[in-house]
Amino acid sequence: QERLLESGGGSVESGGSLTLSCVASGASRNTYYMAWFRQAPGQSREGVAVIDVVDVTKYRDSVKGRFTISRDLGKNTLYLQMNSLKPEDTAMYYCAAGPFSPEAEKLLSDAYISWGRGTQVTVSP
Repeated sequence: QERLLESGGGSVESGGSLTLSCVASGASRNTYYMAWFRQAPGQSREGVAVIDVVDVTKYRDSVKGRFTISRDLGKNTLYLQMNSLKPEDTAMYYCAAGPFSPEAEKLLSDAYISWGRGTQVTVSP
């Protein structure tokens, strides 16, 4: 099974930037989508951004124009560049990988098979 390891989280002030990384090992041939999800305390997990095998990307409305998902195939690494961070972006951020499916394209978490353990992002006012 594909293993995912996130890094790059931290604490920043509102308006600051962070770049999250997710290194994949034991890559699955079935992986079509890779995505970032987040979960704040007391809230359900939500999809943030997704990228497919031909680098088509999709974002949740609240991060459009501020976050950028990308990947480096040579390094087996997925990235999430986060700019203009807001306190409401505070959450644990997870990297996930999933096969082709309409549900995965829509950032539905149940469609994703492999998950990392997460990296915490905290944005202070």
